[in-house]
Amino acid sequence: MPLDNPALSTPHPRRWLILFAVMSAGIMGPIDGSVVNVALPTISKIFNVDLNTVGWVSMAYLLVLGSLILTYGRLGDMYGFRRILLWGIIIFTVASGICALAPNIWVLIFFRAIQAVGAGMFMAMGPAIVTSVFPANERGRALGTNGMIVATGLALGPTLGGLLITVAGWQAIFMINIPIGIFSYILCRQVVPEVEKLKPQRFDLMGAVLAFISLSAFLLAGSYGEEWGWTSPLTIILGIIFLVGIWAFIRWERRVEQPMLDLSLFRNKVFTAANFAALMNFMSQYAVIFLIPFFLQQILNYSPGKAGLILTASPLVTLLVAPISGALSDLVGTRRLAFLGQATVSATLFLMSRLQVTSQAFDIVWRLCLFGLGTGIFQSPNNSAVMGSVPRSRLGIGSGVLATVRNVGMVLGIAVSSGVFTWQRQAKLAILGPAGNTQAFMAGLKASFIVGACLAAAGAFASLVRGDNLLSKVN
Repeated sequence: MPLDNPALSTPHPRRWLILFAVMSAGIMGPIDGSVVNVALPTISKIFNVDLNTVGWVSMAYLLVLGSLILTYGRLGDMYGFRRILLWGIIIFTVASGICALAPNIWVLIFFRAIQAVGAGMFMAMGPAIVTSVFPANERGRALGTNGMIVATGLALGPTLGGLLITVAGWQAIFMINIPIGIFSYILCRQVVPEVEKLKPQRFDLMGAVLAFISLSAFLLAGSYGEEWGWTSPLTIILGIIFLVGIWAFIRWERRVEQPMLDLSLFRNKVFTAANFAALMNFMSQYAVIFLIPFFLQQILNYSPGKAGLILTASPLVTLLVAPISGALSDLVGTRRLAFLGQATVSATLFLMSRLQVTSQAFDIVWRLCLFGLGTGIFQSPNNSAVMGSVPRSRLGIGSGVLATVRNVGMVLGIAVSSGVFTWQRQAKLAILGPAGNTQAFMAGLKASFIVGACLAAAGAFASLVRGDNLLSKVN
């Protein structure tokens, strides 16, 4: 199977403007994902609902987003990246406006799910469009610049959310998407090119349904398994649905003439290993994102504002490093940089396991900066390796797989880290009793970060041994 279509080596004359247009849409997803979490306590109070109910404002978004991205990748290959991108912006923007007008919590939850339908469309199409208009020797730099959007959104989200809620109320966190959406739609419509004439293809509806059911069951079990209990009937049922669904999906995709997911992509060592490394990266990353806020607020007694300020250190460093790493990968290749970045993440997680109850803000900030450095070094070259190993006719599904891996990694990272944390904490409490609560917390934190370091190390090893894309100029 060819890994890099020669057409990708022909630069589009407006490629940097196209990249900016794609980024203008792409920033809405990560901002919206992080900004809403800040508003949940306010929304809970306004609609007079408990935390479990208001939690579905975020969960509905994440479930739909993670379950449908593969489908959007296939639709992009069939109908063109531009069309799916534009429809995604429209759906997301309109749903945002309705969310702001929601009369009750259930309307809000429903239209958060509709928001995710739109967000998944433009998030899945971004890397595919960028790869399609940039030549191979600029791909890393372009994907690195595009990757800045995720870091920017995550860094801006909490601060922007707090400001908007304080100044204009919770509705403002949704209303802000309307002018951004209108601007990005007009810009993308003007500058993102149509794909060359597409061959007629049939949509694999059965494959899409099986993928949606399997991923939904997996993400739901991973998100709530800790709360329900990993051996609870509901968690077990969801696990069975996932296993049966994924088996049926793979079996069906091997038989159907035009599958939703071309499984032959995974015969490519670069594609498979780079996606595995991305999975390990996001799992280890979300161990930090999930646990560090608890450490800052419950053990060190920092205010939410101070904790939020400290947590911006990592995405800010990633924001600065990602485009540089991407540009460098165009010169020296993707494999060694991906290994270096993931190895840095692994080493940093080990250093985080050495945090103490006497640690100061500086002790945490420099570790988070080092973590952001490793993440920034890793992600751009690794994304370039994934997209460079996909033939032009499968760029959409390649981009969809990469986005799915990201969402699955987030859920798995939280599930694994919380599971290890709880297990180790309870084991310590059984020995020390209630008086040893702080020691038990620190034992759980240490164990979780060590597991995260091992996951990152596995990703580093995969990056090192995957080889290079021999048909690409840069890989």
